[in-house]
Amino acid sequence: MSLAIDVLNACKAKGLKVATAESCTGGMVAAALTDIAGSSAVIERGFVTYTNTAKTEMLGVREATIEAVGAVSEEVAREMALGALVNSDAEIAASITGIAGPGGSEFKPEGRVCFGIATRAGCDTETIEFGALGRAAVREAARDHALNLLLKAAHAH
Repeated sequence: MSLAIDVLNACKAKGLKVATAESCTGGMVAAALTDIAGSSAVIERGFVTYTNTAKTEMLGVREATIEAVGAVSEEVAREMALGALVNSDAEIAASITGIAGPGGSEFKPEGRVCFGIATRAGCDTETIEFGALGRAAVREAARDHALNLLLKAAHAH
């Protein structure tokens, strides 16, 4: 909770609006932020794009990108974050796409989550291997990691 408050305070201090584009977390980042009274000064909108179709229709993720590298990839995380930025009035957008579990594959293991943070200056992406912690723990870890990335982006803005 204090992490979400820190994000809101940092963004509010700089007059920044935030958008989220979430897949495996299903809106947990937006929920963590909007749980706090006064968050409307910062939160512009959130996209929950669980399916590939939703990613393409709502965020403009290219089908060719998904076909080439799969939905759980930094390339898709980048297109999700940039799509959230373009389709909102936000200055910062965070995206999350991953495999919360149970399950996964040799190539895309459970606990792999890709993140994107987009601003008007560009987009940074990264992949974190949280491991097979269980669905709830992976989703919570991904939420917290995205909040930390938003906090860093707000401070750097």
